[in-house]
Amino acid sequence: MTDVDGVEFGALLRRLRLEASLTIEALAEASGVSGRGIGDLERGRRATPQRGTVAALANGLNLPEAEREQLLAAARIGRNPRQSLADVRAFPRGIDDFVGREHELTQLAALAEQASLGRSQVVAVSGPPGTGKTTLALQAARELAERFPDGQLVLDLRGMDDEPRNPAELALRVLKAVGVSDRDLAKAGPQGHPELYRQALAGRRYLLVLDNARDEAQVRPLLPSSGAVMVLITSRRMLTGLEDVERLPIGELSPTDAGIFLTGVIGQDRAATDPDALAEVALRCAYLPLALRVAGNWLATRTGWTVRRLADRLALQERRLDTLAAGDIRVSAAFDLSYRQLTPNAARLFRLLALVDGPDVGVAGSAQLTGQEFFDVEDTLEELVETGLLGSDRDRYRLHDLLRLYARDRLRAEESEEVAAAARSAMHRWLLETAVVAGRWFDPDFGAPAPTWQGIVPLSTADQARQWLQAEGSNWLAAFRAAALQEDHAAVVEVAEALHWFSDQWIFWGHWPEVCATAADSAHALGDPRLEATHLNLHAWALLICEGRHRDSMDRSAAALEAALLADDIPQQAWSHSYTAWALSHLADYSAAAPHNREAARLFEAAGDLHGTLHAMCSHADTLLRAGLYEESIAEHLRTLAFLDQAGDGIEPHSAAFNRTNAQTSIGQAHTLLKNWEEAAEHLRTAVSLARARANPGLESRALIHLAEALLGGGHREQAEEVYAQCLGLGSSANPQHLATAQERLAELGHR
Repeated sequence: MTDVDGVEFGALLRRLRLEASLTIEALAEASGVSGRGIGDLERGRRATPQRGTVAALANGLNLPEAEREQLLAAARIGRNPRQSLADVRAFPRGIDDFVGREHELTQLAALAEQASLGRSQVVAVSGPPGTGKTTLALQAARELAERFPDGQLVLDLRGMDDEPRNPAELALRVLKAVGVSDRDLAKAGPQGHPELYRQALAGRRYLLVLDNARDEAQVRPLLPSSGAVMVLITSRRMLTGLEDVERLPIGELSPTDAGIFLTGVIGQDRAATDPDALAEVALRCAYLPLALRVAGNWLATRTGWTVRRLADRLALQERRLDTLAAGDIRVSAAFDLSYRQLTPNAARLFRLLALVDGPDVGVAGSAQLTGQEFFDVEDTLEELVETGLLGSDRDRYRLHDLLRLYARDRLRAEESEEVAAAARSAMHRWLLETAVVAGRWFDPDFGAPAPTWQGIVPLSTADQARQWLQAEGSNWLAAFRAAALQEDHAAVVEVAEALHWFSDQWIFWGHWPEVCATAADSAHALGDPRLEATHLNLHAWALLICEGRHRDSMDRSAAALEAALLADDIPQQAWSHSYTAWALSHLADYSAAAPHNREAARLFEAAGDLHGTLHAMCSHADTLLRAGLYEESIAEHLRTLAFLDQAGDGIEPHSAAFNRTNAQTSIGQAHTLLKNWEEAAEHLRTAVSLARARANPGLESRALIHLAEALLGGGHREQAEEVYAQCLGLGSSANPQHLATAQERLAELGHR
């Protein structure tokens, strides 16, 4: 494998000289070759030397036999570019420890097979800086060498240089490399070279690697129109404008492959001494191949360092990029090359994206950071995606972990603290305001946004509101925390109260106890007992349902009752009794739960609170179920369903659907315990459909678990296994206890 202009020889010579710790002057003295000549060879400015010169250089470097032959082989290729390149094994350093990318190599092998049948293939390998695009292309070229017997050519397009190589110059180098004579080149003239290029490649079976492409304009003239040729293009850019190409985007390695890579660099014995530290090093490198290479080299050259010492050093975010440097290789330098090519708007947005608290951001959130119009910032985001500095998944955008640290460094260097603080404040303010509007879709007292509301995200339906709240969950939670730290108690209370009814739609998100506790503290700071009672009750709910902390929940509902009595707030008194009854029911103290349920029902009825009355009815029916009074429980749940039908539009649609789903699930569960398998399955299938229609995986996981139990009881084992698998497929938004149960039951069934 060779670069067609002999630069590989120069690069190899320079590497060998540096490894021998020799300056150009010292090598000149040791070899008898002039210092200027050595410098020209290393820079590719001079034709590849003859054998005698190479031998003198090898003697001056005191090379062992293997590396001497490697240098001679590189020189031979430079003097005879038509040599079958597949027979040369002077691959660049780093290829022999290639790890992973099995899926990508399989894809490339399939495309190479198509090329060998005469259908030319062009593959664009793209990815962020440091992902190993060139390494993948060279590894593929090695593995596919036998399919391209006329040779393999590597051209460094120098796309990151201030002046990348001209396509006409590159095409000319290829023509010379494949043996087109100077006479034919002169006869055709520059205007005829493109046709010569197409003809030359059409008649041969070559693999052409166009490495480090800048853009489509540089690459397009070098693509063959026909023949058994395969072209691998590597670029940080996605090269979206290229037509008729196969696209192969690559990212970081898997954690397993990253560990294997590091082990290969530092040795098995050293890696085995502290596998946890090795895993941490890989994690801190964000599994980026370039960062892993630097970290591995750091350890390989510092034998006195433990792996733990480097892991602890990398744990410091402020110094991580500085640590990821070895000699003249710096991870941040690779990022610099792409950053310098951005337009001013894109560079500014890239810096400001470091302020995003969550793992990703949408177009609207980015607009708040920059002050750009929606469609303008969307174009800017896509520029960052095209240049490989930003990842995208549908309408969400994500910075790679190390690029986020780099963006933070650029932010500190190029923006004032005042500008950064203003951008963060604007984003946080928008997040909280939008969370309130979206959350109120599910509140019986509100619903759709007011006609006067003007927002830049679509919230015209409850489904859109749910999707926004979930997609931006990490970001609005961070804004909520910031408001609490700034003691903006009114904003904290408003957000938590607006999201109260939405919480039923996303029960197992994991942060409701924190949200509710923070709001209770803010309500106390405001000195409003009604607000305090409200948020203490919400915290009682969160502790009970989200974390199963039944006694802690009772402490909060008791405190809520005191505040509600002080405020003379009858609905909050009722909720306090209801949550207390619920907790006692979970603790199997049914006799103590009953009077609280009755008092809650009385107070809700006195206040004319239909939603509270509905909750009290459901709570009473579930208490009967837990107490083993299955027939009575079914009767109470059927009464609840009749109440829902009678109340009609008086119950908020999402609340109605939530309670209807729970009632059907509990009826099915009761029938299962009564061994009425068919009746149980019927009600539970209804519950699954209701939960799925409302996109509520928490409720769906509960219904699925009980449906599987009913199916097993009725002798339908295969159907039960399918249902358990469906439960697992719901992922982290489902009830974690139900997920664990499904996993255990599938394992048990698999061993029968």
